[in-house]
Amino acid sequence: MFWSLGYLALRCLFQLVLLRRRSEGFKELEIVVLRHELSVLRRQAARPKLHPCDRLILTAASRLLPRPRWGSFLVTPTTLLRWHRRLIARRWTCGGRTGRPLVGDEIRELVLRLARENPRWGYQRIVGEISGVGLKVSATTVRKILREAGIGSAGERSGPSWRTFLRQQARSMIAVDFFTVETISLQRLYVLFFIELRSRRVHLAGCTANPTGAWGHTAGTPVRLDAPRAAIALSLLDPRP
Repeated sequence: MFWSLGYLALRCLFQLVLLRRRSEGFKELEIVVLRHELSVLRRQAARPKLHPCDRLILTAASRLLPRPRWGSFLVTPTTLLRWHRRLIARRWTCGGRTGRPLVGDEIRELVLRLARENPRWGYQRIVGEISGVGLKVSATTVRKILREAGIGSAGERSGPSWRTFLRQQARSMIAVDFFTVETISLQRLYVLFFIELRSRRVHLAGCTANPTGAWGHTAGTPVRLDAPRAAIALSLLDPRP
């Protein structure tokens, strides 16, 4: 586009120069000098190298001279016509957008979520999972998205921390433990209890002075953790007869 505008401006400049009044003797002398310089250039062994600016000047000048007089140029008339067509074509055309299409926010967020939730998944696995929901993305695009977010490949990604893992699994995890109670008769009782991490609700399973493996299995089996508090079965075992 720049060269085309320069070409048109130069043509207008040449036309203004030709309109100036000059003496015939000065014109003839200038023509003789220019033709002599041209003959000297043509005798050189190496072909002169023309820059875009040189092509622009020669092409603009050729539009003001009749074609029978184009023999005075360094290049052939066919070359001048070709340069002219290219400059005119650039004036009316512009390059379209090239490269890959932009990635939508939906795909970007999905790629990041899959990579964070599945640290061992590689680029191809993520591409396969995304294709399963009807979206298209390449492994190169997945790699670029993860790199921009500071997430490496499957081998570079580390698994979630214990804090993150427990937070993600809290809804389905239940903790179990004992606590002891000292009685007035100097007897120590062991109380088995369960706690739901999601709600922090505690369920008592039973207590005994002699907690064996068999007792723990028997005490923990009847506890229904998914039932209301009133429906929880408590098993209180006393080793005394």
